[in-house]
Amino acid sequence: MSENRLGAIILAAGMGTRMKSGLHKVLHPIGGRAMLRHLLTTLDSLSVSRKVIVVGSSREQVEAEVADEAAIAIQEPQLGTGHAVLAARNAMADFSGDVLILYGDVPLTSKETLENLLAVRRGPVAPAVAVLGFRPKDPAHYGRLKVGADGGLEAIVEYKDASPEERAIDLCNSGMMAVDGAQLFALLDRVTNDNANGEYYLTDIVGIARAQGLKVGVAETAESEVIGVNSRAELAAAEAVFQNRMRHQAMVDGATLTDPVTVYFSADTKLGKDVTVGPNVVFGAGVKVSDHVTINAFCHLEGVEIAEGASVGPFARLRPGAKIGKKAKIGNFVEIKKADIGDGAKVSHLSYIGDAAVGRKANIGAGTITCNYDGFDKFRTVIGEGAFIGSNTSLIAPVTIGDGAIVGAGSAISKDVDPGALALTRAEQSEYQDWAIKFRARKNKKD
Repeated sequence: MSENRLGAIILAAGMGTRMKSGLHKVLHPIGGRAMLRHLLTTLDSLSVSRKVIVVGSSREQVEAEVADEAAIAIQEPQLGTGHAVLAARNAMADFSGDVLILYGDVPLTSKETLENLLAVRRGPVAPAVAVLGFRPKDPAHYGRLKVGADGGLEAIVEYKDASPEERAIDLCNSGMMAVDGAQLFALLDRVTNDNANGEYYLTDIVGIARAQGLKVGVAETAESEVIGVNSRAELAAAEAVFQNRMRHQAMVDGATLTDPVTVYFSADTKLGKDVTVGPNVVFGAGVKVSDHVTINAFCHLEGVEIAEGASVGPFARLRPGAKIGKKAKIGNFVEIKKADIGDGAKVSHLSYIGDAAVGRKANIGAGTITCNYDGFDKFRTVIGEGAFIGSNTSLIAPVTIGDGAIVGAGSAISKDVDPGALALTRAEQSEYQDWAIKFRARKNKKD
């Protein structure tokens, strides 16, 4: 046995017909990340040196997702789980060590659970096979794990074949295993398809191993660790488990979530310490939040970096490429896209800032927009340090507002403004005495 080498075979050849989707089942996202990607990320944390993904239908989608991260093995036709693992034989031919057998549609198994499974395989008894079990609230029709007095696994009993006493066992089979790589394919070669479905079942290696005098062990985990996804409803259930984990971890790490169940995270969301997140906040992919930031209610963030002490929202939308400086303020109904907001700058109300740079301590008045798109190309707006942009201003890019300049409210600025200057583009106001009174009188007379 090589304790320092670890391989993994991920079974992902299922058709996924219950998903009713053109997207391969294992590529459906949880927390914005493909299910298969969740599993690969966990394996990376275990320093797995050989990864093989067994695919069948829509395999080109899986190949595009994993690129050079894993070998691809083809199972064609699909004749059961044992047959699927056998499809990885060539890809594992020169590998020696322990092999994890996992499922691409069971994405939320943690590093700790897999470590516990490996600890059984590598423990004093050194079983040839270690099976991962769990105790569901409703055992339903899961296969039961029959454990002997010595703690070893005696058999996996399928529900349809189980006696009433065996059905009363609440320890169920997850399907995941850790197997001695030196034994794996020899055991599989002895599996037959002598059953009603004419398939080769991976679970049969338990009985085969015991018949050869080899030990079989059991590790146990929580039901939430082995959730399988075969339908949209099960995908939603897995998403709920993932979100609860993320919420809990965020609070453990020092963030305050005032209404946790309404906050939604992506798999890569990073929050600093003493961050406060209000209700109904959604973190899309690629969000990094530094310490002491406040994100108020009903904000949507994606692809943004927020520096220490900044305040966002409520009802703000931060889009990819936004960078919010230290102690900056992004207020209600403000949208920021591909823009750097300097330290201490304020964009407080009802504004759109896109393809822009806003200098330190600049103040952007309500209703300001950067007109960055002409229907064909995007252009950049630069607002200097300490500049003041009056309310309801249109900044028609490309344009630069100098440091300390002031732009009068209601202006449409299409030319650069010098530092310290005042710029405004208002038409001269005209007033006609008593016009409104006479107008109303004429209208009322007609009535």
